[in-house]
Amino acid sequence: MKIKNLFHQHTVFSFEVFPPKKTTPIETVYDTLEALQDLKPDFISVTLGAGGSGNGENTLAIARRLRENYGITPMAHLPCIHYTKEQIDRILAQFQENGIENILALRGDRVEGVKPANDFIHAAELVTYIRERGDFDIAGACYPECHPEAANLDTDIRYLKEKVDAGASHLITQLFFENNTFYDFRYRAARAGIHVPIEAGIMPVTNRKQIERMVTTCGASLPRKFTKIVQRFENNPEALRDAGIAYAIDQIVDLLTDGVDGIHLYTMNNPYVARKITEAVSGILKAAPLC
Repeated sequence: MKIKNLFHQHTVFSFEVFPPKKTTPIETVYDTLEALQDLKPDFISVTLGAGGSGNGENTLAIARRLRENYGITPMAHLPCIHYTKEQIDRILAQFQENGIENILALRGDRVEGVKPANDFIHAAELVTYIRERGDFDIAGACYPECHPEAANLDTDIRYLKEKVDAGASHLITQLFFENNTFYDFRYRAARAGIHVPIEAGIMPVTNRKQIERMVTTCGASLPRKFTKIVQRFENNPEALRDAGIAYAIDQIVDLLTDGVDGIHLYTMNNPYVARKITEAVSGILKAAPLC
């Protein structure tokens, strides 16, 4: 199923999972999929790995398992900065052979000590390349608070428009903790002529280490309400977990009330957290009207 078609039917609700580290058996993520499958997300995206490195074999295996074992539509992440066109061709051929028809086209993170292949400089180039080589549904990523390497948000949105014009049929945002940031971004995108569905990326923060990593890697700003929660419960792991879940639920309810196109939940391979949030918002999700 092409994910783009879902946005015409209802408010989309999806998950992200990631392959385990090379030192961890792939079966660990299969346990996660087993625990997530009865939540019936519209699709599950599968990352390529830390920093976009690796050959994608685990991503393909997980995506295939989602489709064949659980009947869940998979979306495979495909970063391009460290891949040649020949490597991308091989990956696309594998996707086609295994019935993977949804791709999240990314530039990808720069990996320290690894030289870029330079066949693709921006994600828009990858979107064009994929569109010319198969009947894939292509999604793109976006940054409500501006990509860390962009000069400013207006410049970033201009590049995003190029990605959409190249063939990205819908977008998924980087995580954010202040909904007004998302609403402002959505308004700016529409004003720039971007009219494809935009899923809001939500990450429930359940431990202090997550917070430190996010601030470092993606530059997400932390509103006062959020930092107060962290400061109050940082020495109580269970309380911080529950507060993080509650904060994410509050974000999602507000977004659904405002008519968001979809919610993409960064599960961090944690079925407990995904279940708590899904169960809390399921009724509201069903009632959310299409905008």
